Amino acid sequence: MNGWNWRAFWQLTAWFCLALCAFGAGAVEGVKPVSFIRDIAPVFVRQCQACHGPEKAKGTYRIDSFERLMKPGDSKDAPVSAGKPGESAIYRLITAKDEDDRMPQKADPLPAAQVALVRRWIEEGAKFDGPDVTAPLASMVEDLEHTAPPEVYRQPVAVTALAFSPDGGQLAVSGYHEVTLWDPAEGKLLGRIKKLAERTTGLAYSPDGKWLAIAGGTPGTMGEVRLCEVGSTGVGKVLERIGDVMLVVRFNPDGTRLAAGGADNAIRIYDLKSGKRELLIEQHADWVTDLAFSPDGLRLASASRDKSARIFDTKTGGMHAAFLAHEEPVFGVAWDAAGKNVFSAGRDRKIREWNASDVKPVGEIAGFAAEPFRLETLDGMLFCSCADGVVRQYSQEKRELVRAYPKAPEWVYCVAVDAKNRRVAAGCYNGEVRVWDVEDGKPVSTFVAAPGYDAKPAAR
Repeated sequence: MNGWNWRAFWQLTAWFCLALCAFGAGAVEGVKPVSFIRDIAPVFVRQCQACHGPEKAKGTYRIDSFERLMKPGDSKDAPVSAGKPGESAIYRLITAKDEDDRMPQKADPLPAAQVALVRRWIEEGAKFDGPDVTAPLASMVEDLEHTAPPEVYRQPVAVTALAFSPDGGQLAVSGYHEVTLWDPAEGKLLGRIKKLAERTTGLAYSPDGKWLAIAGGTPGTMGEVRLCEVGSTGVGKVLERIGDVMLVVRFNPDGTRLAAGGADNAIRIYDLKSGKRELLIEQHADWVTDLAFSPDGLRLASASRDKSARIFDTKTGGMHAAFLAHEEPVFGVAWDAAGKNVFSAGRDRKIREWNASDVKPVGEIAGFAAEPFRLETLDGMLFCSCADGVVRQYSQEKRELVRAYPKAPEWVYCVAVDAKNRRVAAGCYNGEVRVWDVEDGKPVSTFVAAPGYDAKPAAR
């Protein structure tokens, strides 16, 4: 017909169909199934856990572990019905047209690509490919990339963590999604470690100056302990993630181990060489706010929001003692120079000294106008940052005030000491960092730890 070779046409059509089938089969085989850990967990951790996590659970529904994710909340609707997106409450809520119903609330809707992944995961059977259904989702998310900090700060952020390098030449300061590095003598910016967790709440240099440990996170969503090589431009290695903020990190005296405490009420101890967790201590009933290794490294003192300070064996994790005389949350803890007694400070507006072996009170420092917060020690001296904006220096032996440094406008959240150059630094609510000489109390430098911010610090 009209010169058309029908036989050739059908042969070509058959070949095309076979090729298409083969291509299609190859494409299907080449498409990886949706991984809950790789593809879904990061979405839930970032977008959902703040409202449905351990600190806050709207509708009594929690999403911070796979086990909890699959259990209904008050609505009794199945969060996930394997193979049936339309019957899965999670999928219905993230695709709802009404903004009052759609999740996440008071935020932009999930990107279409993320919604499609959730749908595919449910269609494929809502399978779990992690090691433990009860583990925090944040602990299983390995490739979570954080937001970059602003190149120029429009306003300062509160300084919540400080640490001097062992040689005193560098001061690490908490920032927004970063840690900034400063020359403490000149107040000059030396570097920035970017794309970290939203908040940094704990900093510590290893005794040899090679490593900087960083504790932080996003409240109610996730927390992490990160180890960065000093001098490197990278973001380092995450040792562990949890479902809430990590609050403190401390190296042991010989620099072989790292202790961390957080808002999940637990203490973790890591082997620095392998990066593996050696101990998990779960003896506190509330946040672990501070930690301190004894001078010999054999014991670890802790402070907690559960109104206690405790002593643990660093080899076994066993608890030696619990000091329960505080009537309010405890925020800071430090050992005396001999490693015999412990100082602890909290909301009851007292610094208490007690024996680490029998927890008998030895003495106290009282009369604070606001709660003492962080404690640091140096050669028989005890330094304390306070909510009244003052850093105070005491004699450990006599528990007498040696010096009160000039008052900051608001809270002083943290304090750090430089043993080599005999300096003390304070981190303030208004973003200022103040550095003084501990021998004569004279100021060394004052700067706002916000790169690019052009406002001058308040006059002294």
